[in-house]
Amino acid sequence: MSITNQQVAGHAFLRQMYDDSYFPDHVVDSGKAILLRLCERIEAEQPSDLENVYALTEAATEEFNLLEREFVAAGSEIETVAREWICDEFRFVASAYGFTDADAEELTAGRDW
Repeated sequence: MSITNQQVAGHAFLRQMYDDSYFPDHVVDSGKAILLRLCERIEAEQPSDLENVYALTEAATEEFNLLEREFVAAGSEIETVAREWICDEFRFVASAYGFTDADAEELTAGRDW
């Protein structure tokens, strides 16, 4: 499925992480893929309320929890700055799909990073 939301389609996900050599591109690619799958799920399922959006972001957050192991194995980690960048991407996604009142903490409430 391709992304139909033009704001999302034109967005450079995790750009700051790509710009920082501390984060291996191949692992950041996996993070970008998680975010794109989240967008695809939002477009496919068309959640009608925040609870449904939070359920989708919870699943994506769990994927990032697993991805943390790959960062560590590559000599990196999802540290404070990266956590903020990733959380910003979750807020961007929620906003791009009309959920501007989404709670920033709730979007990634299950994070281990």
